[in-house]
Amino acid sequence: MSKLKINIILFGIGNIGSTLINQIIESQEFFLESRNVDFHFPIITNSTVAFFEKEGVGYAWETNFLELAVPFKVQDIIAFAKENEFENLIAVDATASDELIHHYNTLIENGFNIVAVNKKANTLPIDLYKEIRSNLKKYDKEFLYETSVDTGFPVLQTLRDLYYSGEKITKIRGVFSDNLSYVFNRFATEEATFSSLLKDASLLGLMRSTFKEDLSGNDTARKLLILTREIGKDFDLSDIKIDSLLREEHLEKNGILNKDAVDKSFKIAKITQADNHVLRYVGEFDVEKNTLEVKLVSEPVTSAIGQLKGSDTIFEIYTQSYADVPIVIQSASACKQAISRGVITDILKVAEKIKNKEAVWL
Repeated sequence: MSKLKINIILFGIGNIGSTLINQIIESQEFFLESRNVDFHFPIITNSTVAFFEKEGVGYAWETNFLELAVPFKVQDIIAFAKENEFENLIAVDATASDELIHHYNTLIENGFNIVAVNKKANTLPIDLYKEIRSNLKKYDKEFLYETSVDTGFPVLQTLRDLYYSGEKITKIRGVFSDNLSYVFNRFATEEATFSSLLKDASLLGLMRSTFKEDLSGNDTARKLLILTREIGKDFDLSDIKIDSLLREEHLEKNGILNKDAVDKSFKIAKITQADNHVLRYVGEFDVEKNTLEVKLVSEPVTSAIGQLKGSDTIFEIYTQSYADVPIVIQSASACKQAISRGVITDILKVAEKIKNKEAVWL
């Protein structure tokens, strides 16, 4: 059987994108032997320039990029792919770009499948979200994005499998943010002030130094929205009630965090809990009540959410068949290696679908 050549157009060569290239190069022989798939990176971009494969250039991708990358537009990439008759195209969005997601439809219309770490395309207003799905169906292309919610653990795949099997999902709940998991897990077991733990999280690179966006609850809300849309719900971000961790009284007039106010507020929340409870910041979709919330809760230490450690994330899926016993998917802190492996898993799934489609036509 001839090998299947997959052309990966990589958008973004930051931590995850560069790790992805290196992991695929390291495992290339394994993919050939185990999956009969040959991966190829003809175009690699960062936010401003792109390296377009050239004849006679070696395989040292970092050197090639530094020496030969040129400013580009998405249309240049599409034109290059057509000119060189590249088949089996997968655009990998390893960026956090707001701009690139608005080119997804153009890419799909021009023969690209998409694998994304970027979660923004799936949190667009529902009409734009549906437009992408409509184009995927029209042009028979794939769009996978498991790592947009977690490191690559099969949270979305599990939801899809349950949903399309006809299982009734009754609730989705969990701690989706690794940085807030880190802060609250330590806050539950240590005497440290809340603001000092925020500082530690910042020093570890888990949070931005201003904390505002991290404490807003927006990241948890976006992930909750993606999860609900996977089971056919037409919600928008505005449908989610977000109880932000950062309130007006927590800020100085100049917008800087008022540490005393923050520490006092969370200390009161901690000491007024029932015995053997801990604070957790959760996203929750109650299907029966049709409510979506991001909120601070007091959780029994014996529960799965109450037992979180480090910067673990956890997803609980309640179903009619399992009643009060949730399906629990828990993962350790995200790292670039784990996320990149999750991206490869999605790429391999798309490659398998391409292979199956080709088999039908033979």
